[in-house]
Amino acid sequence: MLNITDIRMRKIEKEGKMKAVASITIDDEFVVHDIKVIEGEKGLFIAMPSRKATDGEYKDIAHPIRSETRALLQDMILDKYKKEILEQ
Repeated sequence: MLNITDIRMRKIEKEGKMKAVASITIDDEFVVHDIKVIEGEKGLFIAMPSRKATDGEYKDIAHPIRSETRALLQDMILDKYKKEILEQ
């Protein structure tokens, strides 16, 4: 089970689809930075840290392997975003 011990949120001030950037800490031991909170056509979602490959496509640098874990992580990050950023 994924044990997220901290989520930090940084609001993006400029206009656009990207609303915030999150960092998560796992088991007080491992941090993943640059998880993006994005406003899409169907609402908010997260995009994992990625880099542009030589073919122009973006590849995730770090990501959950199971879809259930991704959904859990997304729910936790979006809950934090709604509490911290939208309530300001």
